[in-house]
Amino acid sequence: VPHRKAFFAWLHCLFVCAQARFSYLHMKYLFFSWLAVFVGSWVVYVEYSSYTELCRGHECKNSICDKFQKGVIDGSACNSLCEKDTLYLGKCLSAKPSNQVRHNKLEPRKESASFNRPTKGTSMEKFKEMVFSHLKAKVGDQANLADLVTLVLGVADSNKDGQISLSEAHSAWALLQLNEFLLSIVLQEREHTPRLLGFCGDLYVMEKVPYVPLYGVSLPWMVELWIPASLRRSIDQWAAPSWPRKAKIAIGLFELVEDLFHGTFGSFLMCDVSAAGFGYTERHDIKVVDARRIVPEAAFQEVMRERRCEEDSDCMYGRDCLTSCDLTKHRCTTEATQPNLAKVCSTLKDYILYGAPLDIKDELEKQLYACIALKGASEQMEMEHSLILNNLKTLLWKKISHTKDS
Repeated sequence: VPHRKAFFAWLHCLFVCAQARFSYLHMKYLFFSWLAVFVGSWVVYVEYSSYTELCRGHECKNSICDKFQKGVIDGSACNSLCEKDTLYLGKCLSAKPSNQVRHNKLEPRKESASFNRPTKGTSMEKFKEMVFSHLKAKVGDQANLADLVTLVLGVADSNKDGQISLSEAHSAWALLQLNEFLLSIVLQEREHTPRLLGFCGDLYVMEKVPYVPLYGVSLPWMVELWIPASLRRSIDQWAAPSWPRKAKIAIGLFELVEDLFHGTFGSFLMCDVSAAGFGYTERHDIKVVDARRIVPEAAFQEVMRERRCEEDSDCMYGRDCLTSCDLTKHRCTTEATQPNLAKVCSTLKDYILYGAPLDIKDELEKQLYACIALKGASEQMEMEHSLILNNLKTLLWKKISHTKDS
């Protein structure tokens, strides 16, 4: 009898424990199911509300077209946008309040352009002087500055009649205030910026870049919060192209660095070298899709010269351009501590090393770390910069030159 009682007691305990465990698992399942539904609903709500609030293409179009129809602005895309309706503002690529992005157009908008410069009665010669002075302040006193002015005026003459009307000049002047537009003109003979297709006022049309960002998968920010960094890296690597294609993309980015470093119209600094700022084509050719933080070195130095500081961190411009703080004057110095190449190598390191062929992996890693260690103020920097850049391009090119991906 005692044994029978003990057996039934054990059986009862087992039943209660199993029931308790079942209830615990059931509650756990319900909790995580509810959490998933809540988070998913919240993401959909935030994305939709942000999209509908900020991405009102018709309002942007109405504002531009109203000025076009009043004769305030003109440009090569105005007829297509406002009269023929063959150009429309479709998918909004960003819902951030600081950006207005439709298709491949991305620029911060603090306020709408007023289109009041140049003023009525301004002669062609005077407008040319305005453009010359503006570009000189932006890129510095370059020997071939007159050539850059000619390029700008050629773009401003949207109907190619050899004259620039006041409405065309209004559009051109507003566009010249934007870093991305200036860079598209400076690099128009190169392959690293999307082709300029037209403009109307301060809105301009670029060819679409099909693959953005440079690497990784774009996820809603709420989802990003819940993904561990290790899992995020694994997802990014899984979604990346094959290694030879990654090598071609990397070579393109190195060539962009060459174009920006002592280029035809001066040097430009890459002050945000995040993957989101770049994309690539079906042929895996690199394209800049966000050039807001690729700034002329002369303009950067002028900004930093006037900035007050207490420590080096006060001398940060964008995400990646840092100078030092001169504590005797409490002013930022003008020399960036890292060159463009070092920042690009830092961005590419994990991307290009993952899946790299074993026969070049060690040498590739060595060159990348030497590249990341480059300093902007070094006396030997330019020589080291050229040497490392050539070594990296040669190493990658030799490995893929015989493949179809080249």
